[in-house]
Amino acid sequence: MAQIPSKAEILQWIADNPTQTAKRDIARAFGLKGADRIDLKRLLKELEEEGHLEKRKKTYRDPETLPPVSVCEITGPDGDGDLLARPMEWRGEGPEPRILMVERRSDAALGAGDRVLLRLARVTDEAHHYEGRLIRKLNRTAMRMLGIFRAESDGGRIVPIDKGSDREWQVRAADANGARDGELVEAERASKDRMGLPRARVLERLGDPSAPRSVSLIAIHQHGIPDLFPDAAVAEAEAAEPVPLGDRTDLRDLPLVTIDPSDARDHDDAVLAQPDDDPANPGGHVLWVAIADVAHYVRPGSELDREARKRGNSTYFPDRVVPMLPEALSADLCSLVEGEDRACLAVRMVLDAEGNKLSHAFHRGLMRSPASLSYEEAQAAEDGDASGRAAPLAETVIHPLFAAYRALRAARGRRQPLDLDLPERRIVLSDEGRVASVAFTERLDAHRLIEEFMVLANVAAAETLAAKRQPLLYRVHEEPSPEKLEALREVAEASGFQLPKGQVLHTVHLNRLLAQSQGTEFDELINMSTLRAMTQAYYGPENLSHFGLALKQYAHFTSPIRRYADLVVHRALVSAHGWGPDPRADGLSPADVEALAQTAEVISATERRSMVAERDTTDRYLAAYLSERTGAEMTGRVAGVQRFGLFVKLDETGADGLVPVRALGGEFFHHDGEAQTLMGADSGRVIGLGARVTVRIAEAVPVSGGLVLDLLDVEGDRLPPGRSRTRRGPPPRHKKAKAKAKGKAKERKVKRTRRG
Repeated sequence: MAQIPSKAEILQWIADNPTQTAKRDIARAFGLKGADRIDLKRLLKELEEEGHLEKRKKTYRDPETLPPVSVCEITGPDGDGDLLARPMEWRGEGPEPRILMVERRSDAALGAGDRVLLRLARVTDEAHHYEGRLIRKLNRTAMRMLGIFRAESDGGRIVPIDKGSDREWQVRAADANGARDGELVEAERASKDRMGLPRARVLERLGDPSAPRSVSLIAIHQHGIPDLFPDAAVAEAEAAEPVPLGDRTDLRDLPLVTIDPSDARDHDDAVLAQPDDDPANPGGHVLWVAIADVAHYVRPGSELDREARKRGNSTYFPDRVVPMLPEALSADLCSLVEGEDRACLAVRMVLDAEGNKLSHAFHRGLMRSPASLSYEEAQAAEDGDASGRAAPLAETVIHPLFAAYRALRAARGRRQPLDLDLPERRIVLSDEGRVASVAFTERLDAHRLIEEFMVLANVAAAETLAAKRQPLLYRVHEEPSPEKLEALREVAEASGFQLPKGQVLHTVHLNRLLAQSQGTEFDELINMSTLRAMTQAYYGPENLSHFGLALKQYAHFTSPIRRYADLVVHRALVSAHGWGPDPRADGLSPADVEALAQTAEVISATERRSMVAERDTTDRYLAAYLSERTGAEMTGRVAGVQRFGLFVKLDETGADGLVPVRALGGEFFHHDGEAQTLMGADSGRVIGLGARVTVRIAEAVPVSGGLVLDLLDVEGDRLPPGRSRTRRGPPPRHKKAKAKAKGKAKERKVKRTRRG
């Protein structure tokens, strides 16, 4: 019979063998069998009760140590730039151990707040207690949630704010963090029980969810958007100083003006157009586009660089901006402020009279803008109503800009980029932060002018870097998939239009479809359906062209204050031209080049994160605005068809609401997924994409952005009252034939209308 080990020997074994801590492993190590295992079980139980061990499922560990594989949270870099983490479940009585991340080049990019699964190794005689190597990055949203705290006698519950989520979380009194009933809280999963509600602990109390300006705060927390800069990054930004002329090109005599929205918080691009005095280019133009030289201030490997890469881009909400760079840079030194010397990268482009780019050249310069104009000011000056700052610039600056734009517009017509016409919503807030109005912004030629100039500058950057064989990040937009094109073709044919089939599709074909629908009742439907057929643009180190813009090579160069991709392109231009005494200081570093593919993935993901957060915020603001109009009737158009109901886009606000199938009238409805229709089993009524409808606002939930509608009529045909359901399987044959005949009649009506 083997000798029963002492408690000290058991603890030493567990410390030395952290991966073999099951009772079976311990018994095998000490040669215990039969009745001896009963004594071992007793010892382990005593050690557990004494606090020396903690039982986790069938294994034991010292609560004052961490298991070899642990879930941890990245806390951010320390003063020396080393990345640190903390354990998510620390049961010891002492302070949490410090974990130093041992990073490999192949690891995913990590930032403060990221959840990771680490392989840990204990160390001694160091400022940290463990070294951690990344096994995998965890989905943060699966670990955390936002919700409304509902107090109960034994703690409370958290009701999620996500649309479509009805799963509540239980919170013990000890884990409530002082949360009060009705407060918005951020929580994380504490445990996963087999029975009952999952348990959570409150991490942060965010206050009254209905308070003004809390809407964007919800999105920031929900999507994990970093909104506080580390002290080290802020210190770097505030220590920055204006750039002297040095060996830069002096552009201060050029009247480069900025043209932005009236409420713009930063100005990162300035423009100038002049007639070309070269007799070999009659009627031509010289176009300058100058962009803030962010690369000078945000150096590779700096705290500012790490934070900018983690954020990827600025995120814009109706009431605030979460910037990519601290305000000392984004609103001051990197903003082309009127009347101030500012560092810039500028491209001089020569156009012929038809708008074709003949040549271009980049410069690293110093500029001074004579005026920061709004779109409205520039447009009024072009239209002969110049005033204020724009008046002195009308003849010498503004009219030449629009002349160059008209030439570029002709070139655009020949190139035929995708010409979508989608109205842009603008939510206007009151001083108290509540929605005052929802309007659709007017598209001026001044808007289009800046867009065309920026596209041309981006093309010039991509062409230059490709010619110099300099690594860069391209903006890639691949052509639509055959499945999405077929879905668009079905919508077009159902609306009485044609989209060519059996040939290589180009944007010119899509533009013909958009032109067919222009001015008809299907205008918005065709534009929306075309947009949905497009693939998501992304960043990548390989040039795969830009389908939507009909361009062979394209890169983002014009917004380095708010997009990290543009900063990478700026660094690539610095390296390619050898600017400055040491281009390696603010050019594209070897580490940048090696990590290009990974950087592309990171910033493509952060871009999508910002888009979703901005959309969710808009939905919540619109729901808050419409919650005061519950019961009101509104018109709209069917924008989506699902088995569970219809999605309707309202004309007045552009808000999207759901009409549940139960609100469609007192009959069964058959769902046709391919045709994207619902058809009444009794009436034969077909409801499809683009149908004009009248709805009543049944429910608007500001905290989730949910909008529920009742359907009153379709194409002027009033629906009978009652509850409906969808039925699986094909509809009766006579109903299907009736619906098809009805569709043909509608198609003939549309064609007659178009011919007329």
